[in-house]
Amino acid sequence: MEGLHDFLKLLDSWLGGNPLFPFILLGTGLFFTLYLGFPQIRYFKHAWKVVTGKFDKADDPGDTSHFRALTTALSGTVGTGNISGVAFAIFLGGPAALFWMWVTAFFGMTTKFVEVTLSHKYREKTEDGTMGGGPMYFMDKGLNMKWLAVLFAVATVISSFGTGNLPQSNGIATSIQETFGFEPWIVGSVLGILLALVILGGIQRIAAVTSKIVPFMAAVYLVGAFSVIFANLENIGPSFSAIVGDLFTGSAATGGFLGASIAYAFNRGVNRGLFSNEAGQGSAPIAHAAAKTKEPVSEGVVSILEPFIDTIVICTLTGLVILSSGVWKEKHINEFERSSLEIVAGTYDENNLQDRENLYKHLNHIDGSSVEMFNGEIQVVSGKAVSGGFTIVHARSLAEDVVVTVGGDEDLFTGTLNIVDGNITKDNIVLNGKSLVHSARLTTIAFTKGFFGEFGQYIVSIGLLLFAFSTAIAWSYYGDRAMTYLFGSRSVMPYRVVYVAGFVWASFSDTELVWTLASVAIVVMTLPNLFGILMLSKEMKSTVKDYWKKFNAENKS
Repeated sequence: MEGLHDFLKLLDSWLGGNPLFPFILLGTGLFFTLYLGFPQIRYFKHAWKVVTGKFDKADDPGDTSHFRALTTALSGTVGTGNISGVAFAIFLGGPAALFWMWVTAFFGMTTKFVEVTLSHKYREKTEDGTMGGGPMYFMDKGLNMKWLAVLFAVATVISSFGTGNLPQSNGIATSIQETFGFEPWIVGSVLGILLALVILGGIQRIAAVTSKIVPFMAAVYLVGAFSVIFANLENIGPSFSAIVGDLFTGSAATGGFLGASIAYAFNRGVNRGLFSNEAGQGSAPIAHAAAKTKEPVSEGVVSILEPFIDTIVICTLTGLVILSSGVWKEKHINEFERSSLEIVAGTYDENNLQDRENLYKHLNHIDGSSVEMFNGEIQVVSGKAVSGGFTIVHARSLAEDVVVTVGGDEDLFTGTLNIVDGNITKDNIVLNGKSLVHSARLTTIAFTKGFFGEFGQYIVSIGLLLFAFSTAIAWSYYGDRAMTYLFGSRSVMPYRVVYVAGFVWASFSDTELVWTLASVAIVVMTLPNLFGILMLSKEMKSTVKDYWKKFNAENKS
């Protein structure tokens, strides 16, 4: 698994971690925002009218209503990205990462509008009688680029696991284990059965389930978030100051947090923002293609609401909970994941300014760091290291009170650990101790700092369960539409079986491995989609112009 994770990290450095990717994503959103005259602002009010059914017609073609199409798409975006993803972005990039999530969402509202409109315009009925839509259809029929359509469809199948399946299952299992103590494989197995029961019913059952889950889960989560925000109201102002102030300086070291560079905050903030609202990824258009309407633009304006609800509202609340509670810079007892663990040569002290500077450069991949990986042996007696010359770094922080066990049990290890390039060579060795935490665990701890106290963790667990499970449901639909496009309706059932199996497996897999896979999967799906909508920019503008001309004529008469 360590070898696989190293390979995925390499791919991520080329793709999602590439300095150009955020500029490509934001640049596309900025271009369409200017080209179409800020539709995310001008059409915002109209979007609410459409989604409430004001302009619905019973005889319009499609499989579901505007509202259900929106909730299905929202269930695909509102998931672990809102709970785990925000925490992970702040963990990596500091408070400024949240600002870049906002920027991604603002321009993403326009990107979503464009991709949904074009996908709806080129949708078609499949052999099973349901609507098939998504970027692969406008790439095929609008651009006459079958090869690009096939590439996107394959990327969608991969991303259905990397975005909608594995991270969701892992996030649920981690949170449930943290709160209730249930073994991850048990959680994954039970939810896997429930997932199978829902997705076998197709889009009608999926839309029915998500239209009930989404409003309820949002209400529960909002109550919990505000309980923390109001309990730490005096920290809200400083939190906003840090979000904006760190934009131009990077986040300085504070508490156990060793700092983050401007570039790191920008890159991770944009990347996590995309994971959260999926604007530009091309996934939501697949759900919106099922909406009952003859007007593609009317469904496009509905989609403007997605990044707003998902990122500007829900992700902001999560970010304020984490920042105002202060837990993002505190160390907590946890079991160290191998993928987040490295042993460096020499003894470092986080209270020493020069040591902090060296570690800051090392963790943020800045030239000039003298930190080197440790190679050699560590002597351990009853779980405690008795030899020196090394420092344990876990989760981008200096680990404290480290205990070495065998197999994660209470069996304290005594013997010699061989370290090669900072990695422990023994597979059954587990380290526990105090370090920074991230993802669902960080958000869970933050929710205990409000009026509900320790009961706040249950809100996160319930919220994450509903958020992530509904995301897995929605993404199974995206994947089966892609499989239908590639291989026909007969391929859907085998895909669903593998999808459920992957969901169960991810529940007990390495969290950082799963998130790295997600980062890679997002980009391989996003790049061809952005290329496609840019190629159809003139058609998009004329389609919008025709819609408003027709709409105004009908509403005057």
